[in-house]
Amino acid sequence: MNDSVHNKKSPVALDRRSFLAGALGGVATASAAVHVAAQQQQVSPVPTPRDWSRQDPLQYPDPDVVALDDRFRRYIVGNTVIRRHYFGTLWAEGPTWNGVGRYLVWSDIPNNVQLRWIEEDARVTTFRNPSGYSNGNTFDYEGRQLSCEHGGRRVVRYEPSGGITVVAERFQGKRLNSPNDVVVHPDGGIWFTDPMYGIGGNYEGFKADQELPVAVYRADSKTGQLDKVTDEFGAPNGICFSPDYKKLYVADTGMPREIKVFDVDGRALRSGKRFIQLDVPGTKAPSAADGLRCDVDGNIWAGARPGVQVIAPNGDRIGMIRLPETCANVCFGGARRNRLFMTASQSLYSVYVETTGAHIA
Repeated sequence: MNDSVHNKKSPVALDRRSFLAGALGGVATASAAVHVAAQQQQVSPVPTPRDWSRQDPLQYPDPDVVALDDRFRRYIVGNTVIRRHYFGTLWAEGPTWNGVGRYLVWSDIPNNVQLRWIEEDARVTTFRNPSGYSNGNTFDYEGRQLSCEHGGRRVVRYEPSGGITVVAERFQGKRLNSPNDVVVHPDGGIWFTDPMYGIGGNYEGFKADQELPVAVYRADSKTGQLDKVTDEFGAPNGICFSPDYKKLYVADTGMPREIKVFDVDGRALRSGKRFIQLDVPGTKAPSAADGLRCDVDGNIWAGARPGVQVIAPNGDRIGMIRLPETCANVCFGGARRNRLFMTASQSLYSVYVETTGAHIA
């Protein structure tokens, strides 16, 4: 047999080698997934004991900013800690950042007020009283604040003149339930969720009869047209766009308690599917995402027990921030948009992270 013939690999040998390599690669991938799952099961959801009423020093890095996957480590700032800026709300919600004014607005729904944290001197002031029992807030591309009112069962815009414009109040002649959270699109669309939390009792609004199914809507800021884009939810809640606005994420706090993702097709949604169903890391206890924000890398930061959970674009949970209270909502703010603000029950918290918010508010 000559050397050239001897050195040739038979198709059978190549196929066997390719098969073995693929099989071993599959085993490695499966092993990595099992390893990550095992790591997450070993993590405690209990926050580190500390006296939040004091500003005592804490050893870096903050032990409550936790990587559940190595992909999250790049977002952890090693020499910063979680700070509590305010205590005293009944149910804190709807944080949004005003870049021009360098302040954060958020809602205390049961107290019927909006509060403002001012970056320059860390003061907290009453921003709007009454607030219509507002929940979610954001700013549009002209710098005007939009708010979801439980009390008025509507979405409103606050104009520079001081007037109020009603963006959405009725659909097909029937009153909305209680708009919950709101985001804006560069094309002028105002997208919001409409569950029943504001009309279920008299604590966060006014008890009233339901006139419409719970749903997600899009209001056109130019024409005033209101379209229902989907009603396939138990209780649509938090809402945010992907960085390129091609996907819309919606948290469902009704059953089955999941985050869904849709393709955005102009004024419509397509191909809705489950993005993730959360539990409390380290346990089998169920959790549910409330408010959502997306960073520039496409990760979803969700208010969900035991504080904030962070999900990669492919649907893997990669990190969490443990808080001593239930976190309802989050937003990115600060001069470089690298400060995560968290409205959690009776308090407002923040922590610096190594990423920035994907959108304007």
